[in-house]
Amino acid sequence: MAKEETVLQDDGWCTCEMKSRIAMAKAAFSKKKNLFTSKLDLNLRKKLVKYYIWSMALYGAETWTLRAVDQKHLDSFEMWCWRRMKKISWTDYVRNEEVLFRVSEQRNILHQIRKLKANWIGHILRSNCLLKEVIEGKIEGRIEMTRRRKKMLDDLGDRRGYSQLKEKALDRIKWRNCFGRDCGPVVWQITDE
Repeated sequence: MAKEETVLQDDGWCTCEMKSRIAMAKAAFSKKKNLFTSKLDLNLRKKLVKYYIWSMALYGAETWTLRAVDQKHLDSFEMWCWRRMKKISWTDYVRNEEVLFRVSEQRNILHQIRKLKANWIGHILRSNCLLKEVIEGKIEGRIEMTRRRKKMLDDLGDRRGYSQLKEKALDRIKWRNCFGRDCGPVVWQITDE
């Protein structure tokens, strides 16, 4: 299999990359449609969709800066998967909440991206590399004064600021406890009493 790459656009947005990933994942779903819509156990089919289809769609998602429109595309893709799995046509006028109830799921794809992003950003902030300097904005150059652009770290939702986020990332236990189950296994520090 050829090595896959994530391509950043000149404007820094990920919409084109995300749409191509979703198209590839939909093609893979259609290719294995008989498996995903079969009489197999529902939980097994959901796991297959998440591991096989979502992993293809979310390749490189930890580097995406998601705007509201991108989040809508991802939510639509998630619902597309569940509707196809349960053989629910869009002309049946079944609400998304009903589809989620039928597959015993909640909306998870944005949560999954947040988890990937938290793991990756934590790793980068603990290292001493060029990417860390780019994220911190230490690269010299002329900046055009415009409206503040959404940044990669904004998706983590930590309102306390970058310095506290960086401080937590340096301590792996604090980082995992900060994001809880969103950031891999929670590691509890055992103290001698």
